[in-house]
Amino acid sequence: MGPMMSANNWLHLRKDNDSGIETIRAHFEGHAYDPHWHDSYLVGLTEQGVQRFHRGRIRHDSTPGQVMLLEPGDIHDGDAPAQGGFTYRMLYLDPHWLDRELRQVFAHVPEHYRVAFAATVANDAGLAGAIDHAFEMLHTDELRIVRQSALDQLFDQLTRHIYWRQREGAADAMPKVARWAREYLHEHLDQDIGMDDLARLGGTDRFRLTRAFKHAYGLPPHAYLVQLRLTRARRLLAAGMSPALVAASLGFADQSHLGRWFRRAYGLTPARYRKHSSNLPD
Repeated sequence: MGPMMSANNWLHLRKDNDSGIETIRAHFEGHAYDPHWHDSYLVGLTEQGVQRFHRGRIRHDSTPGQVMLLEPGDIHDGDAPAQGGFTYRMLYLDPHWLDRELRQVFAHVPEHYRVAFAATVANDAGLAGAIDHAFEMLHTDELRIVRQSALDQLFDQLTRHIYWRQREGAADAMPKVARWAREYLHEHLDQDIGMDDLARLGGTDRFRLTRAFKHAYGLPPHAYLVQLRLTRARRLLAAGMSPALVAASLGFADQSHLGRWFRRAYGLTPARYRKHSSNLPD
């Protein structure tokens, strides 16, 4: 059952146009999200209940007051193991915004490295308070100077939890065929790609390719391709493109096909996401 099927589940979303940051507050009972990823940094706070999720192969439980930190591309899901479900608030930090902020704070930003989080779930009252405050200021569309001040406080607290991780490439130990297949999927994400075709182009068979790809990236190629299309769909919807055009441009069979995958990953329909992130009518 999809996350929006329960009458007890709800989700509120807003987008701050100045920073590009999305704010989401939601409540789920039972299954919340299928495995998926975002191209943003996720900084959130569990308000109520137990939020259980996997980051890759590792399971985490986040309880009230705990902070959750996820990097772009981190595959994660979501479930409520306890009765009453869980409530959380999350900020989706645009990587370009975060990079600009870092370059103002640090005199030397190392080349070939990217920002990484030291822990997935953390106990930090200072950061939790900064997340809560920034969320309220952005989600209620406070004065611009107030929103920016709240984000400065958030960034100040967040710097204690980041480090520099070497970018994929220079020290990438993933199997060559998995890296090649990933690059191919990125370049042809709107095409109707078959596993046999992908394996043949990579010089292997689909069984070896699937094993290597899943070991390297946590998802088999078909699921990875769906996630690629969904992250692109979010950007197109936020830019104001209609769900029907998004579905057609990304290789989904139709708008309802896009809608089924979108709800399973994000907990809301493409039309609703477009409305709240682009400030355009349905």
